[in-house]
Amino acid sequence: MDAEKEEMPSQHGPQIRDNTDGSIVVQYQPQVAGRHEVNINHSDSPVPGTPFCCIVDSVDGGFVTAYGQGLAVAMSGEKTQFTVVTKGGSAKNLDVYIDGPMKIQPDREDRPDGSSIISYMPMTPGAYNISVKFRGKHIKGSPFAAKVSGEGRKRSQFSVPETAEYSLGVMEPDIVSLVGNVKTPSGNVDPCLLKKLANGNLGIASFTPRERGRYEVSVLRDDRPIKGSPFRVDVGEKDIAHASKVKVTGKALREGTANSANVLTIDASQAGYGGLSVVVEGPHRSDITLNDITDKVANVKYSPHEPGIYILNIRFADEHIPGSPYLVDIGGQPSGRVRECGTKHVNAAEIVGPNSNCELLLKLPGTNPFDMEASLTDPSGSTEVVEVVDEDDFHYIIRFQPKVKGTHTISVKHKSMHVSGSPFQYTVGSMVASGHHKVQVGGTGLERGEVGINNDFNVYTREAGSGELSIAIEGPSKAKVSFEERSNGMTGVSYVVDKPGKYGIHVKFNDEHIPNSPFIVNVAPDSGAVRKVTIHSLRDKGLEPNKPATFSVNLNGAKGELHATIFCPSGAHEDCFIQEMDTDVYGLRFVPKEKGVHYVHIMLNDTHIPESPYAMMVGSLAADPAMLHAFGDGLEKAKTGQKNKFVVRTANAGAGTLAVFIEGPSRSALSCKELDEGYEFIYTPFSPGNYLITIKYGNIRIAGSPFQAVATGVGRKPSPITEQSSMVVETVEKKPGTGKKAIHFTGDASKVVAKGNGLKKAFTNRLLNVTIDIKDAGNALLSVGMMSPSGKPEPELSLKQTSKTVYTLSYKVAEIGEHTLSIKFGEDDIPGSPFMLST
Repeated sequence: MDAEKEEMPSQHGPQIRDNTDGSIVVQYQPQVAGRHEVNINHSDSPVPGTPFCCIVDSVDGGFVTAYGQGLAVAMSGEKTQFTVVTKGGSAKNLDVYIDGPMKIQPDREDRPDGSSIISYMPMTPGAYNISVKFRGKHIKGSPFAAKVSGEGRKRSQFSVPETAEYSLGVMEPDIVSLVGNVKTPSGNVDPCLLKKLANGNLGIASFTPRERGRYEVSVLRDDRPIKGSPFRVDVGEKDIAHASKVKVTGKALREGTANSANVLTIDASQAGYGGLSVVVEGPHRSDITLNDITDKVANVKYSPHEPGIYILNIRFADEHIPGSPYLVDIGGQPSGRVRECGTKHVNAAEIVGPNSNCELLLKLPGTNPFDMEASLTDPSGSTEVVEVVDEDDFHYIIRFQPKVKGTHTISVKHKSMHVSGSPFQYTVGSMVASGHHKVQVGGTGLERGEVGINNDFNVYTREAGSGELSIAIEGPSKAKVSFEERSNGMTGVSYVVDKPGKYGIHVKFNDEHIPNSPFIVNVAPDSGAVRKVTIHSLRDKGLEPNKPATFSVNLNGAKGELHATIFCPSGAHEDCFIQEMDTDVYGLRFVPKEKGVHYVHIMLNDTHIPESPYAMMVGSLAADPAMLHAFGDGLEKAKTGQKNKFVVRTANAGAGTLAVFIEGPSRSALSCKELDEGYEFIYTPFSPGNYLITIKYGNIRIAGSPFQAVATGVGRKPSPITEQSSMVVETVEKKPGTGKKAIHFTGDASKVVAKGNGLKKAFTNRLLNVTIDIKDAGNALLSVGMMSPSGKPEPELSLKQTSKTVYTLSYKVAEIGEHTLSIKFGEDDIPGSPFMLST
């Protein structure tokens, strides 16, 4: 055994000592500080792992040496280490910090000889800085740059919003046109998200008080307070969010088993008001569900798909609870899941102009050409029927000729109901928005599958621009993935698998998951006898809410357990009642509660029967998502802390369930206002970043949804998880052209400046003035209003123009208490409005 040390600053030979147990000790005394390289050879061949570098620094006549692989490279999910030797010093004066894509708390073992073994396990690949300090100063070479390679962590998250809900104790059957804001004890006024709670009461969806005192919640409908508003909430120390008071119990904090339910009990009953979130990060995805929650005590279970080391993050009001994040060792047997990926480059679609001949090619297995229809809706809402050409192997060509520029909607229906993926957005002229969120997918291959046959779905990328489309399928067997080349931004995808079970279909565009990806598909064995099963008396339209729907299923000799589930427009699901009526004949019954398309999944021995799931329209067929059109600046850009708006036009779309979801780095205060031809949605994000706005009608996304709005400005710290705000509106039927045409203002209320003693405090029977300057705010209607503590308008209020852009507001109050002064420019409040003035 030979050892030599190449010292960059100088040369000095090492000493080798045989321990007579198969190991040796190599010792050397560095003479100078700097980078040293150690080479160890055995029989003239390098020993694996060498050469390696040591960094030597001089400290008070001694040396500090740092060496080991962990200073330079590491693998994600694997423990690595390095050594620091403090000869002539003491290990207690040594500090080590590791920072990078994730913060790491290293483990440390101090030895009597002054050396320390530092070990750490990075879970995310990337560049990390390792700071090694002795007596508060970096040693030579510190901070060290370590590169961590390997696959990134898969992240699964789950939110429990119930812990942040606050009931206002009043019943409001309709939350449309309700607007809420909260005034804190320090005087700040912030908008808030209102929702109908599970008990039917009106409440605040996310109430997280940060200071003690009295909060006032103002709820307005059409700018008038509802009964009981403002609601006063007295917050004490016990109500303020305290992550430190959350208690969590369960073996699953330290260890668990893959593909099994690992249960945690999280007790936030003494922690005040705040949102609870659970995030599991590791080498594979995890399923997280809420078993139940009672009095802010939640039972949560998580199930990682594969064994390995996982990180469990539990936060309350965006703060880690004590002990979080937890490092959890997940054991159990590997699932044996196999992942297969296919990639295809997608070119940007050609720009088409008015009167161009256009077509789309779809593959829709299981459909009947005689039941197919398609239509084209232009930007003004005018609809025309277009040609559907039947081709071989369930292929259909949709041919159309748009007449004007703008965003069009293509509807493809089977038996009067939209096929999976429809409606499609089709832009004539230049396309403005693009990105992964504009990719649309649909087809039976994303709903169910069968072994040994082609399972198909369509991918529509025309509105997404150019990029890389990747399809990864992960499951019990290797999938054979193939692409079908088509034109105009439509791609066919087919996959074949050999084993039944659950498969995850990951659809990415430019390396980002499209909305709702990954899709979980239950692939059944060769259906065999299941093909014998037939369904009778199933009405797919003409059903009414709260009236029973019945049909029958004949097994025709097939054996096994029959099960049926209804998936509702709101996303809820429930089991059908099943009763045996005769040999092999079963009656099924359910009572729909919502309007819109319901999907009936009928399975025998966990295998879909032919044509399952079945679509059933509850309510009028006129409730058509293809007739909805969303527009407004709020779909593209937003400002934090301010109201941002967009409109959903529902004229000619019938009456149905309209749902809006906003996802991003913070929850948003979201409200709705009814218009003559639709509904206006107003939202206020609190953190800068990207927000995804999804609009559904009857549980079907409208064309162009989701939209991505970029919020700018100064705001709160972004949440570590993706936050969601939502609102559901039961619409009424509207016709185009009814009512007076709305006036559209071009002014910017945020640039109006108001000042004066009249904004600070009110005095009874004394005339007070406020100066309002609209110089930089553009053109709009300036309006003022003032309400007394008893809810009545103030008797003495006037507004007078004193120069070209300056106005003087004068008022005199008579009652003692808190008065509300509202100043609007156009339809928006100016900064600070409404002002709360006490006498």
